[in-house]
Amino acid sequence: MSNNISIRHAVKRYGDNTVIPDLSLEVKQGEFFTLLGPSGCGKTTLLRMIAGFNSIEGGDFYFGDNRINDLNPSKRNIGMVFQNYAIFPHLTVRKNVEFGLKYKKLSKEQITKRGEEFMKLMQIDEFADRLPDRLSGGQQQRVALARALCIEPDVLLMDEPLSNLDAKLRVEMRTVIKNLQHNINITTVYVTHDQEEAMAISDRIAVMNAGVIQHVGTPKNIYQRPANLFVSTFIGQSNLLDGRLLVRDGRTYIETAAGYRAEIKGVKEDCRTEREIILSVRPEEFILDVDATEGIEAVVNDCVFLGLNTHYFVTLSSGEEAVIIQESSIDSIIEPGTKIRLTINTEKLNIFDRETEKNLLNGVVNDLPED
Repeated sequence: MSNNISIRHAVKRYGDNTVIPDLSLEVKQGEFFTLLGPSGCGKTTLLRMIAGFNSIEGGDFYFGDNRINDLNPSKRNIGMVFQNYAIFPHLTVRKNVEFGLKYKKLSKEQITKRGEEFMKLMQIDEFADRLPDRLSGGQQQRVALARALCIEPDVLLMDEPLSNLDAKLRVEMRTVIKNLQHNINITTVYVTHDQEEAMAISDRIAVMNAGVIQHVGTPKNIYQRPANLFVSTFIGQSNLLDGRLLVRDGRTYIETAAGYRAEIKGVKEDCRTEREIILSVRPEEFILDVDATEGIEAVVNDCVFLGLNTHYFVTLSSGEEAVIIQESSIDSIIEPGTKIRLTINTEKLNIFDRETEKNLLNGVVNDLPED
């Protein structure tokens, strides 16, 4: 039976160094939940606290209604998949998959039956009698997944499980993992620093930085309305422009350092005061025009044709650099040195207070638990 996970005011210290100062989180039953952040942000540390491999210096951890702080890892009924697979090199695929079942007080027939079931589920049954050194990286990861799931855990924990695979295989395996989790409906906590991977597989994502959760939400919510400037720059690519929020006759406007002004709707009621801001513009939300006389003046420095899209690297009249992604033209691309004009799709623009770095727009959905 899959469990929800509740973490309340978790603290992790290594000597005088506090890695996680005060973290609360709710993972729903059956959810695919990803901890995402740069190296050293505390995501693996938190995962290991859930698993019982790291001590807990403060706070409470629950699987359902069961407080697990002092519960031995072997008693938590978790499945764990590691970055380096951690499968036994001297055991066959079958013996690896069945390994955890020896502690479940099952008969030999039950162990064999369940092992066969999960080898077929992971499509590795034809390799049952092979040793791991005769398998590819993707096949070894399937063995690790089958072994973790064979014991029918309440929670599946995965620590950067695809980082050792090549790019093509990573895409293939993340589809396998997502489909598997959906079919089994097991509560899963997945750690990665790869934001594309997190966006592709997660029901919800927690973006972490320096041991603090910055934003919890669906991939769509986090991408479209990031809670703060860090999340905006970490999830996807974003151009950051200096600007100012203006209020005129009850309407709000953004004005860039390059002198471009446009009305902006959706600013929070209590934020409608003039202030210095940072504009976050996704590369695809610039509207590029060679012949226009209005908009931000810019010069194309370089361009990269990537088939469906072309990436333009430009310098704005303010001296700021920007990247623009446009659908590739059937006729030609814009050559370096060309002067262009840019406008911004203000519906998808995000603006942040320069001092607090918080998003000033309505529509930010942040699922952080309330105290």
